[in-house]
Amino acid sequence: MRPTVSLALLLLASACTVGPDYKTPTPPAPDAYAGPQPAAGDTQGLDLARWWQGFDDPELTRLIKIGLKQAPDLQTAESRVREARFAVVSARSQGLPSVDATGSAEDINVHQFGHSDIGQFVQQFTNQSGTGTGGAAGGTTGGGATSGSQSSIPTNISLFSAGFDASWELDIFGGVRRQVEAARAQQAAAVWNARDARVSLAAEIASDYLQMRGYQERARIQQAETDRQARALSILEHTAHVGLVPQGNAIQQRTQLAQARAQIAPLQAQGFMMMHALAVLIGEEPETLIPELDRDVPLPKVPPQVPPGLPIDLIRRRPDVRAAERQLAAATADIGVAVADLYPKISLSAMPQLATGFIGGFFIGKSFQLTSQGQIDFPIFDFGARRAAIGARREQREQANIQWRQTVLGALRDVEDALTNIESARIADQQLVGGVVDARRSLATVQAQFDAGLQNYTPVLNGQQTLLQAQNSLAQSDVQLRTAIAAYYKALGGGWSETDAAPDRPVIEDAPKKR
Repeated sequence: MRPTVSLALLLLASACTVGPDYKTPTPPAPDAYAGPQPAAGDTQGLDLARWWQGFDDPELTRLIKIGLKQAPDLQTAESRVREARFAVVSARSQGLPSVDATGSAEDINVHQFGHSDIGQFVQQFTNQSGTGTGGAAGGTTGGGATSGSQSSIPTNISLFSAGFDASWELDIFGGVRRQVEAARAQQAAAVWNARDARVSLAAEIASDYLQMRGYQERARIQQAETDRQARALSILEHTAHVGLVPQGNAIQQRTQLAQARAQIAPLQAQGFMMMHALAVLIGEEPETLIPELDRDVPLPKVPPQVPPGLPIDLIRRRPDVRAAERQLAAATADIGVAVADLYPKISLSAMPQLATGFIGGFFIGKSFQLTSQGQIDFPIFDFGARRAAIGARREQREQANIQWRQTVLGALRDVEDALTNIESARIADQQLVGGVVDARRSLATVQAQFDAGLQNYTPVLNGQQTLLQAQNSLAQSDVQLRTAIAAYYKALGGGWSETDAAPDRPVIEDAPKKR
């Protein structure tokens, strides 16, 4: 066995991996949530990965389905997953031999050599490449080359060579293995980020859709109240004309009607802007969804609310938390990459080739040549640059650890905030429903008194204004309750499943395998 091969096998057998090994951190999670939690109701069949189906709105479901298929944000996230996969391949290749094919052709003018060297050069080359004999190439007799032999020396000599150039830097101290470990962690983080993009996209589509329906509902309420007030104005103008009521009542009603009409256009405009936002979210032109969304459709029903479960389950499910944890793993592996630079680097190289003076000479055994080399680079003094790089990597790991903890705390806060918002919205909605009932009953009473001639028209005007305000407040509260539930499901990390991973579903490792 050759000494260089024996040395390589010995070094590989004693190879180690420097730098700290990654350990999954313990999350700062409480035992339970402090916020008001929903009662255990009938949530059977509600899939957290498809939580929007609980609204029972086919249009909303269709928009989210389209968005999850073609939204630009998701396409960007999936492209980053593919980029990270290429980075893994690139990092893995650093620890493997590389082989390059080489070839050359050269024409040498022998006049560049001295007369005493010409015969020796030609003799040596022809003997090595097998292109001739010493006599044919200019052999000598006695002490030196004769004039006849010099005249037989060719003016030009052609050199042809072809072969391979192989090199291999041995990963003795695990620098390449740590690079692969970091690249795999970054790949897993990219997958979790792609899943987090799905969660955010579904929640944003639902929120914009609910707000759009809310603006449409308020515009319908405003239009219905305007129509009712227009009819009342027509009656007042007729009765005032015949002198049954004062002209001032008709003027007041006309003023209030104008104010009611002025509020319709801004609500409609807000609805159209939400349609534009939805179209852009799913990757379409802004006006694309107007024909199908500009219709009188009521707000979706209030979906069931699943219990939040345990905080530790949230941390396992939230894609942004998992992405931050993988970033921490990558930062830990990067320390090992920097530490490996403190140790020697050993590389082996070999260059087998065929060299000849004519093309057919490649098939002659004498044309084969082999050059091999071993090299070791040992760092001695660099003014602390390598150790400074290690210190920088350790600080980057500390930053990744802080970011992970902050992401965990943010996830817990999102759920607590969502639980509080839902409870508050439910209470407000119940109160406003009662307020609309009371306002409608009060208006009917003063309207009947006015029709009977027992009251002037001012209480009717006031009653109309009160009912309109109560209805608008209830419509806004209905939207707030539904968007709070959508935010709740986003906070729980709903909107993705294992089958919804980025293209080709790269494997996600929770922790690097022991070597």
